[in-house]
Formats: sequence, C-alpha cells, structure tokens
Amino acid sequence: MYRIVLAVVITAALALLTGTVGAETHAPRIQQRENRQQQRIEQGEQGGGLTRSESARLEAQQVKISRNEQQMASDGSLSTAERKKLTREQNRANRAVYRKQHNQRTATGQ
Repeated sequence: MYRIVLAVVITAALALLTGTVGAETHAPRIQQRENRQQQRIEQGEQGGGLTRSESARLEAQQVKISRNEQQMASDGSLSTAERKKLTREQNRANRAVYRKQHNQRTATGQ
C-alpha cells in the first residue's frame, strides 16, 4: 500500500513539475496558487496533519488542475472563462486541503 501511495505522489510531483514550465507564461497567478497549495500539502504531510491517502488524493487533484490548465492554454492563451474555471477548481482544491488538514485523522494516529 505504501509503495502505491508513494508512486502516486511521485507521479503527481513529476506531472506538476513538467506541467508548470509551459504554463507559467500563460497564467502566473494560477501557477503561484498551485505552488502554494502544493506547499500546503507537503507541510501537512511533514507535520502529520495529512495521512498518506489524503495527501495522495490532494496531489491527484492538483495534477488534474494542472492538466486542465495545460489543455486550456494549448492555444496560446487563457480566456476569461477558462481562468474563472481554473479559479473555481483551485478554490475547491483549497477547501479540500483545509478540510483534510483539520479533520481528526493524523498520519501518526490513523
């Protein structure tokens, strides 16, 4: 189980790293927010506020947002509607990170 979760986390991190290079020029604010959320997930893992499965789900959610951003920016720019959609997705992910960090589950006391 640990190896599967580790593989998912590593895959998600690699996807985020490869996806951020081209996306930065199209939407720097969106990219900054993705990076901050990624840091929050990592801090939750290190601090014990997130279980492995919680962090894996949150990572997968971030990968999905990153892929959506890449797909939307494939024509060279993001429209206002696309930016709004990405913002809604990020808001949803932000709430998920908060809820997972503040539930009663911890990495040490599952």
